[in-house]
Amino acid sequence: MTPHQVPGRPEKDPPGRRGRPPEPICETAGAAHRSWLEPVRSRLVASGLTLDDLVSRSGYSKTRLSELLRGKGYYPGWSITYSVVRALDIPVGPLRRLWTAAAVEANKDTDWIRRRIGDVQPLGPDEQPVAHLGLTQAMWRPYTAYAQAFLQTEQRARQVVAETFDILWLTWDEATGSPDTPRHAWQLLRSRVLARAPKRSDGRPDLRAAAFSTAAQAGIADLTERLARIDVLARFFDTITRLPPDQMDVTVLRHLCATDPDAVPGIVGLSPAMTHSLERHARGALDRLRPDTDTDTQE
Repeated sequence: MTPHQVPGRPEKDPPGRRGRPPEPICETAGAAHRSWLEPVRSRLVASGLTLDDLVSRSGYSKTRLSELLRGKGYYPGWSITYSVVRALDIPVGPLRRLWTAAAVEANKDTDWIRRRIGDVQPLGPDEQPVAHLGLTQAMWRPYTAYAQAFLQTEQRARQVVAETFDILWLTWDEATGSPDTPRHAWQLLRSRVLARAPKRSDGRPDLRAAAFSTAAQAGIADLTERLARIDVLARFFDTITRLPPDQMDVTVLRHLCATDPDAVPGIVGLSPAMTHSLERHARGALDRLRPDTDTDTQE
């Protein structure tokens, strides 16, 4: 028996022990708040730790930790969040970036955020998985182009892509344990983009605004002709969102993002044959609604 072991109690938890999942996240928690809260909750459940274990490891009360895990009440400071992050051995850097973005979403000002982060003595940088770094470098530009097609501004697109890669880092074991890591990453990116994209009344993403930023219409001097062109493109782009999800994604990458056809399979995580089939079926569905002139890509 080790010096710190309690007599009559096993040194390690029995195999198969699992902590009870936390109560559901409150509906008032915003999208950015959930972006870091959901991976933390998943890590807690996977760890097998109970809330009592987390209390002993973090130094915070059960009530406060329960509120944090539910996204209940005031937005949590970085100190208590950091204590949970360290207790669960979660990478600090990506979690802190997600926490900061969610603090902005919760209307916390820059001074508040800076002071809360300053309350914690920083450790050294996290060791980023090499494969995650490689995926980030390879996919940053095409992911951003896809996001911008739906969100319009580059700043919003970059924020969502950065959020995606931070979530992917926090859940890297899950990503690498999936049948296809690039496909897993694409579906995560897609879900984060469409969660923020403007919606039509029927729930479809609204791509019509993309018609205002195409290279072709920007070069038309005559206002009447230009507006007519925008109207045609808006209806065409709106029709794209009626396609099945994978067909829509391939079409957006090819026609709105000017993505090389040979690069599309690697981006969406599908085989070249499957990607070609998706594009062929999408083209057939859209041919009768295609504008008279080519659908030039966004600048």
